[in-house]
Amino acid sequence: MSAAFRISGAGRLSQAKTASFSFDDKSYSGIEGDTLASALLANGVHLVGRSFKYHRPRGFLSAGAEEPNALVQVVRDDARKTPNVRATVQELYDGLTANSQNRWPSLAFDVGAVNDIASPLFSAGFYYKTFMWPKWAWKDLYEPKIRAAAGLGVSPEKPDPDHYASRYAHCEVLVLGGGAAGIAAALAAAETGVRVILADEQAEFGGSLRFESGAKIDGQDGYAWAQGAIARLKAMGNVRVLSRATAFGYYAQNFVGLVERVSDHIKNPGRELARDRLWQVRANRVVIATGAIERHMVFANNDRPGVMLASAARTYLNHYGVAVGRNVGVYTANDSAYAAAIDLKKAGVNVAAIVDLRDNPSGPVIDEARALGIEINFGRAVVSAGGKLRVSSMTVQPKNGGGERTIPVDAILMSAGWTPSVHLFSQSRGKVAFNDETRRFVPGTYAQDCVSVGACNGTDGLDATIDEAYAAGAKAAKEAGGKVGKGAKPKVDASESWSRGMLGAGPGAGPGTTVKAFVDFQNDVTAKDIRQAVHEGMHSIEHVKRFTTNGMATDQGKTSNMHGLAIAAEELGKPIPQVGLTTFRAPYTPVTFGSIVGHARGALFDPTRRTATHGWAASQGAVFEDVGHWKRAWYFPKAGEDMHKAVDRECVTVRKVGGLFDASTLGKIEVVGPDAAKFMELLYTNPWEKLEAGRCRYGIMLREDGFIYDDGVVGRLAPDRFHVTTTTGGAPRVMNHMEDYLQTEFPHLNVWLTSITEQWAVIAVQGPKSRDIIAPLVEGIDMSDEGMPHMSVREGRICGVPTRLFRMSFTGERGFEVNVPADYGEAVWEALWAEGQKHGATAYGTEAMHVLRAEKGYIIVGQDTDGTVTPNDAGLDWAVGKKKTDFVGIRGLTRSDLVAKGRKQLVGLKTKDPKVVLEEGAQIVADPKQPIPMKMIGHVTSSYWSENCGRSIALALVAGGRDRMGETLYVPMPNGTIEVEVTGMVFVDEKGERLNG
Repeated sequence: MSAAFRISGAGRLSQAKTASFSFDDKSYSGIEGDTLASALLANGVHLVGRSFKYHRPRGFLSAGAEEPNALVQVVRDDARKTPNVRATVQELYDGLTANSQNRWPSLAFDVGAVNDIASPLFSAGFYYKTFMWPKWAWKDLYEPKIRAAAGLGVSPEKPDPDHYASRYAHCEVLVLGGGAAGIAAALAAAETGVRVILADEQAEFGGSLRFESGAKIDGQDGYAWAQGAIARLKAMGNVRVLSRATAFGYYAQNFVGLVERVSDHIKNPGRELARDRLWQVRANRVVIATGAIERHMVFANNDRPGVMLASAARTYLNHYGVAVGRNVGVYTANDSAYAAAIDLKKAGVNVAAIVDLRDNPSGPVIDEARALGIEINFGRAVVSAGGKLRVSSMTVQPKNGGGERTIPVDAILMSAGWTPSVHLFSQSRGKVAFNDETRRFVPGTYAQDCVSVGACNGTDGLDATIDEAYAAGAKAAKEAGGKVGKGAKPKVDASESWSRGMLGAGPGAGPGTTVKAFVDFQNDVTAKDIRQAVHEGMHSIEHVKRFTTNGMATDQGKTSNMHGLAIAAEELGKPIPQVGLTTFRAPYTPVTFGSIVGHARGALFDPTRRTATHGWAASQGAVFEDVGHWKRAWYFPKAGEDMHKAVDRECVTVRKVGGLFDASTLGKIEVVGPDAAKFMELLYTNPWEKLEAGRCRYGIMLREDGFIYDDGVVGRLAPDRFHVTTTTGGAPRVMNHMEDYLQTEFPHLNVWLTSITEQWAVIAVQGPKSRDIIAPLVEGIDMSDEGMPHMSVREGRICGVPTRLFRMSFTGERGFEVNVPADYGEAVWEALWAEGQKHGATAYGTEAMHVLRAEKGYIIVGQDTDGTVTPNDAGLDWAVGKKKTDFVGIRGLTRSDLVAKGRKQLVGLKTKDPKVVLEEGAQIVADPKQPIPMKMIGHVTSSYWSENCGRSIALALVAGGRDRMGETLYVPMPNGTIEVEVTGMVFVDEKGERLNG
């Protein structure tokens, strides 16, 4: 089809560079630099979608990110079908394929439009009042149908083949918005020498200068000045300029998220190109220059295709060279729409009439419109738009009532004024303030180191905007350490001036009317719906929002919020500020899931950590389990063995001979400094000051409330150095816990904390023959019981590499833990394995480890504790320093409820039938015959079959457990009740004699 609405000589695009594309299987031609919206309008296409609820025909409302109607599906291939792309933002490329959404069987004839006829059944809040009965229908009828109808567009079913990039960046000054204000602020900041990032969501910088024909700066056309200024900024080594980069979220401590669209505008992006790039920017100062958004007029059928914002029509004309119609009507309540009428008239487009709601406005633009012969109607309102698939007329009436007049048009341009874009300011936790004179919300109280400039700050006029922005940029840079800049402030030679406008519904859509005058286009919310919400008791704007869904669509209410607020305030008889303002949440505009997820998908969705011996274990046929992010060998089956037989063999072999176990996943933290011992005294319940270098101690860490947080063995390597181990899953939180207290509670201590989990591979060698296995490979360490007693640590060498050798045991047998640099982990393991084979040792996995430790009554934090267990509950009172006066959790331990009788305590359980293995988590009762619901007195925390004991064993938390020794309790299960006897927690070697072989 021919681009019949492309005006020769208008716009900034080169018509020599054409691009073919299709929309709903029809082929069209556009120009490189077009958006899909401008290209469709150039071909006379206004109908591009259907509304969500009523399936009403919809066209383009805007020319930017605020677009609520023109959401399309862009298709590259079967796996690249992107729904809900704003046609006003999607850049055209040769071969682009797009389809309309939310219609069947076609866009022009949509069966769903029956909803418009049945609209009384779907009034505001209907979903709160319907689908209540019959009860059975919800699951089988209502919910399936609602889910099928919900949403816009169709998600792709194949995996996304694109990749997404991510970068962190730091700067002294971050400028958000690339219009006149943002560019001026960036220039001022950049000239001081500080690092500056300037980001804008559009492909071209300039903001409203793209359509303002009356702006001149430094002797140039406003848009040309903007391009020259951007070229200067790009040439500066301290400046990064990001186009197509939307600031979607403003978070704590001046942390801003940006998504840069890298390749959505390219025909065949190479595989090396990411689709989107997530920028995570931390700035010293942020300058917000996000401009203002034009509001539509609220009147009957204001949603017809061809009815759009006046600024959008100017953008399509002055930037893209496209006329939005041949016979255009204008409906306005401020001056900016006059500029659109004037530009169109000068371009040869007939302007049928300007309808101005104001009584007797005056000014240069009004005089110019008259001089061009444009009919102007003051004090009148457009009360309805005619047409269906395209607007065909506007009905005009005196605003206070009277005779109607119908004016044929093929487009209506409207402007109710401009709303400052305070979204990012609000996300920064700043508080907006209502300006009674201008009737708009503007930035008020700041919560972070940022400043708003230009239209988003309520500043009117280009001259005032440049002055404010340039000063703000220079000030932000100076406060961030910049030098005095030598550049000159841009000089505004000519500009456009706009008046205030109006809020709420226009004449013909006021109280008492039932017309469809749309406030929120995407969600089909009308002025009548807002009033209904108030009548039904929704007196807070947040309640009105949820009742009507006003502002809850993908455009986040950018054009609808203020109108909805004004209508609600009028209905309530309250000033607008008393009704409140809805919360602006990230993202500012929709962003792809891929840009947020980045590389974290597929195998990288949940990062897998592997120990140095993983390859060896896999070659030996190990079965692995996931423990946090780690892959750990679960058990090592031999031919013909199932899991139970393999674990039984491993457990018996360890106790009779010895075994090797990979314990590298244990968290390891090095605590270093002159005050290291003092720090350890405060973080752990145990005493550490008198622990000799070369000795180890089991340590318990509590929370402030006195409950066990983590545990592990700590070795003192030197007076100022501790090697701390933590549980596998607890390493990150323990490190955070330590850092938190060091920085906030104990900053006076001279201590450094370093995570060394990845630096050391740990090989546990346990069993009667463990010393015999290790000794031949160790250099420089006395391995005798006298030279290296239980709970000691030595530094030396093994297999020629450095080692921190701990003598400790998590099995109750003589045991060692060999710490070596991770790069040598596999080689040392293989050497130890070769020695172990001489004695008949085995490799064992995590399941055998659990059984062996349970046989000795050793607890695992997080399994045998549940966040409400104290050291006394766990039978670990001996690990609490009795003479200590302070440590984290000491006051919590003295709370009355933590020392009360009857608390749940860890005990052992033996089933009366030794072959029955209890289920972990099973509840325990004292009387199985009591009525349901029974009183539960505890639960099973660990339960295993012990081949060494020849029976099942278990640990449990039981109320008053230690006072119930020998008592019979009961475990109700679906297949019957299991009798258990309360015992001590140690099932093997109660005296601990095997620790020395």
